[in-house]
Amino acid sequence: MTWTAQDLPQGHSPVKSGGVGVLIVNLGTPDAPDPRSVKRYLAEFLSDRRVVEIPAIAWQPILRGIILNTRPKKSAHAYSQVWTEAGSPLAAITAEQAGRLQERLGGEVHVDYAMRYGNPSIASRLEALMERGCERILLAPLYPQYSGATTATVVDKAGDWLRERRWQPSLRTLPPYHDDPAYIAALAADLGAQLDALDFAPEVLLLSFHGMPQRTLELGDPYHCHCRKTARLLEAALDRPGLRIETTFQSRFGRAKWLEPATDAVLENEAKAGTRRLAIAAPGFSADCLETLEELAIRGREQFTEAGGEQFAALSCLNAGEAGMAMLEALVRRELAGWV
Repeated sequence: MTWTAQDLPQGHSPVKSGGVGVLIVNLGTPDAPDPRSVKRYLAEFLSDRRVVEIPAIAWQPILRGIILNTRPKKSAHAYSQVWTEAGSPLAAITAEQAGRLQERLGGEVHVDYAMRYGNPSIASRLEALMERGCERILLAPLYPQYSGATTATVVDKAGDWLRERRWQPSLRTLPPYHDDPAYIAALAADLGAQLDALDFAPEVLLLSFHGMPQRTLELGDPYHCHCRKTARLLEAALDRPGLRIETTFQSRFGRAKWLEPATDAVLENEAKAGTRRLAIAAPGFSADCLETLEELAIRGREQFTEAGGEQFAALSCLNAGEAGMAMLEALVRRELAGWV
């Protein structure tokens, strides 16, 4: 809807209003696989107080003096191994998810995407939706399992944008969907098809979730419990009696104790214990990214085979495939009830 001249004071520019928007949000990515871009990205990411819960007076000297002077080069090399012609895999896949969701929802809703860290920013895309007349916006963090370091920080950033606006839209947030039947069914269908397409029969399937410091669980973050419930429900839905399924946590960082068992340690231990055929999946990631394409598919394979494993497969995330998009449409339509 656009306000007409009858609704506005003389000389006032036309104003679009009455629209509904959906903003899907993922973690983020550097703009390029080079040290300078990675340093800029890591500085934003690791300065978030929800990501690193150490007082800034103690953390910032470590971050600025050590980490940002050593880690960007190593991380840039890792990004270069998975970068595509379309750019960052995470950004490209999230953009594709937004486009396909737009097709599914039709013209009643405006769909856009953003990254919590890096570009496009949450503030810029919320602003764009408002400019298109969206007075009601569904904020959809694509994190199935809730964590203060993921879902909550997306809401924080949206709140920062709202705080600066005179005219605020109505905002809803997609709840975590770690145990939603649509999510579990989509994972089971997609992973089941990938397992069937392998040229070997895995003895073990690892379900690898992103790690979090152990203290987040002790302080009341539900993330660990959400991951465990997803794994339990997914194992039941897959219903493969001959396949042993284990849950692990990846991407440890720093010296603090993290959630266990650690993915890299389990890969090595499985091979040393005699497992020769293994597959790994990352059900907590909505789109393939550095953590799945480099950490699991490349380094994970090396860790498993160097310890004695023989056949290894890293399964894809839901990405913009049919199962994942049908699930996302169902979740979004549910949350848009009463608006559309």
